[in-house]
Order: sequence, then C-alpha cells, then structure tokens
Amino acid sequence: MKLVLSCEHAGNALPQQFKFIKDKKDPVWETHRAYDPGAFKLFQELSKIADFNFDYKFSRLLIEPNRSLHHRSLFSEYSKSLTEVQKKQLIDSFYLKYRNEIEQCIAKHVKAGEEVIHISVHSFTPVLHEVERQTDIGLLYDPSRKGEKIFSKHFKDELIKEWDVTVRFNYPYLGKADGFTTYLRSKFEQNYIGIELEVNQKFAKNNKFSTELMQHIKKGLLQACQLQQSPRQATISSAKF
Repeated sequence: MKLVLSCEHAGNALPQQFKFIKDKKDPVWETHRAYDPGAFKLFQELSKIADFNFDYKFSRLLIEPNRSLHHRSLFSEYSKSLTEVQKKQLIDSFYLKYRNEIEQCIAKHVKAGEEVIHISVHSFTPVLHEVERQTDIGLLYDPSRKGEKIFSKHFKDELIKEWDVTVRFNYPYLGKADGFTTYLRSKFEQNYIGIELEVNQKFAKNNKFSTELMQHIKKGLLQACQLQQSPRQATISSAKF
C-alpha cells in the first residue's frame, strides 16, 4: 500500500508573470479565499509518514487546482479577465503540471496492483456566509466506494480516540462534489482511496495548527492506514511516526 498526500491550497503566492493581478491593498490575498490557512504545515507534518507528497503553493485565486477544467470557479474574479493565451499558460504550466504529476504517480502504483490511499489536505473557514460550521474535522469521501467508507470510519475512530474532537463525514462539503479526488476516482475504479481531510481554521494561529493537533492527526492517519491493510501488505511502519 502507498500513502500519497497532496495539498492543493498550500499557499497564496503568485508566479512572477502573474503578480500584476494582485492589488497589495486588497486584504483578500491574506484570507482563506486565497489559500487554506494551516493546511501546508499540517501537510508537511503528515508527509513524514507518506510515501509521496505534492503541494501547490500558488493562490487558488489565480487558478483553482481543486476544480475541473469546466468548473465556473476555475478562474476567480481576479483572473477571469486574463487573455485566452494567459489562461492556457496557467492551465498547461501550473494546473495540469501539478495534477498530472500526482495522477501519474498514482497510476504507476495502481497498475502494479498496489492500493493507493490519497489524502488531500485542506482547512476550512469556521464561518461561511454568516453560518458557523458545526465540526472540527471533516472527512470527505464517496459513500458508494466501499474502501473509502471503511477507511474514513477507521480514520474517524482513531481521531476521536483519546481526543475530544468532533469529526463528521462529508461535511462541510460533499465528498462527491467537484474536486481533485472526485476526478481521480473516475480514473481509478480499483485500488484508489481518495479522502479530503478538512480541518477547521479556528484551530490555526499564524497559519499553523498546534503541534499537539498535528501530531494527533498524524497518529490517527497512521493507525487508520495500518487498519486498512493486511499484515502481508504492511509497508507503513509505526517506526515512521
């Protein structure tokens, strides 16, 4: 079994050739609309137990790597006025470059008959449209895929063990909604488990979750992986934790 991590909203940077779209006086670039606060540091911590890890450090306000090419939110109000040539450059040199690398990595191991667990690391704003989100951690998966359902239950059980935390399935978003894991499920009908891990940004300070929280999530993920695999398939050792 292989554990693959990705972080689609790791940062709010802009490539040099596209920095002109940013108004430095506009506070939006430092908010959750531009990136997922806390997600990258958590991703880095979880990467210590992963076989492969990939992160996208450019702001989703330029192009959204967690949406399909046909999605209306692929380009934001800050980038939708770019020329067709500029949009093609974003798609080819940034969006597809990132997503294709991950897809090819997964394809290699699925083709070899190995099971791939893909955790897409995100965080979410505590309040959206004046409505408070009612969870600490969300695990997003496709309920029709047995492997994802079982793994999510293992992960939740481990997260709530010895820790007072609320974990909900397919909340604050639906696991089957448009997203990178949804796309990858269409490519890999077998041996692929795609889970979006969503952590409430109320726990993040200065773009970082506490060490205790990150360690707890890492331990829960490791144990969920071990529960998912049979003894003969074990490749993730607790010594990595």
